[in-house]
Parts: sequence; C-alpha cells; structure tokens
Amino acid sequence: MNAQTDSINQERGFKELEKRLDYHFSDQRHLHLALTHRSAGSEHNERLEFLGDGVLNFVIASELFERLPKSPEGDLSRLRATLVNESTLAEVADELGLAPLLTLGPSETGDGSRRRDSVRADAVEAVLGAIYVDGGFDPARATIVELFSNRLTHLPDVGDIKDAKTSLQEWLQSRGRERPSYELVSTHGADHCRIFVARCQLVDSDVGAEGRDSSRRKAEQAAAERVLERLRRAAGE
Repeated sequence: MNAQTDSINQERGFKELEKRLDYHFSDQRHLHLALTHRSAGSEHNERLEFLGDGVLNFVIASELFERLPKSPEGDLSRLRATLVNESTLAEVADELGLAPLLTLGPSETGDGSRRRDSVRADAVEAVLGAIYVDGGFDPARATIVELFSNRLTHLPDVGDIKDAKTSLQEWLQSRGRERPSYELVSTHGADHCRIFVARCQLVDSDVGAEGRDSSRRKAEQAAAERVLERLRRAAGE
C-alpha cells in the first residue's frame, strides 16, 4: 500500500469519524493534530488533550449537577470519576474507532501503542479539545453529552463506587503489598482558588504519581487513581 493510498484511507476515516461525532471541522488541521501522538514529531496532540480534559470535566460535572440536584459534592465527584477516567475514555475511543486513525512515530507503531488505554483515552480528550478550538464551547458540550448520553442515563449506584484511594489500597492488599504513602507536594494560587498538588507513592516500588485539584483530599484521590491505572495496565487488567 503506497503513501497516496494511505492518505486517501486516512481522509476517508476522518470523514467517518466526523459523522460519528456529528461535527464537521471547519479546519481539518485541528482534527489531524488531535490524532497525532507525541511520538510522531514536534507537532502533536498534548496541548489539545490538556484543553479537552478541562472541557470534558466541566461538562460532565455540569451534567451531573443538573441531573442530580439532591446529591452531595462527594457523590458527584465519585460519579464524575467513573465517567472521566482512562478506562472509560478508552471505551469511548473504541466506539468512535479512533485507534486506526492515530498517527504515531515509528518507535510506537509496531509495539501496540495505539491499543494502549492511555493513548486512546488521550486521543479522545484531544479530539474534544480540537472541537472546542474549531467551533467553540457549545459544539464541544453537545458532542460530550452525546458521547456520554447512555452512561449519564445509566449512572451506577453511588454506594457501589469506591473512591480511588480505597480501591488502590484493596488492590495492593489483595496482593500482599503495603499501603501507599501520600504527601502534599505544593499549593498554588490565592486562597479562593487554591490548587493542591499531592503525590501517591508505593513504598515497595518506584511507582508513583501526582494529582492536582481544589483540595488536598481530591488531589490525593487523583494521584491514587493514576497509580491504580498504571498498576492495572501493567497487570493486563
């Protein structure tokens, strides 16, 4: 298959993706960039991923706030965490058929990277960021609500949801491993908009991760979630 055929097939794939997203990009470069992994060169999707993550979290939080007017903040946070996490976003990527459309560098193409949950999840966030840049907030919100419509309609029972720190501790204890440690790394910003950065570190290995949020508790939960995702990925779960 020559380069021209590859290009034609890719463009056809992008058109199909736009249909599944129910959004047509006015500037196709935004979509191309969203599906370009950092291994492919200096122009890649990480900035769009950062933007898409923020838009996604806000829209899901807003939807939960409106749909569950009597739920306390803790329940809303847990529900959002079940919707906005690596494994769920990887499922969304599969529903959209993103993996075959990703552009990766030579070192990543042959090792199954496009099938990694983290790569597919990042691509979803980048595509959402690209829609925001291309068309603004309203189209991005409409796309997110549609992509998560079924999940928002069939939310799990909050009582069945364990927070990330509890889930990580149980995962480690079931394997005879020690509990992780947590530390506050830093705080930033004024009192009314302070950001906390916390680190979760395994005591029996060098695996660790940082999380940031508007409270120390939330930052620790975010860090624990990232560590748990790494452990599960390494274990093939």
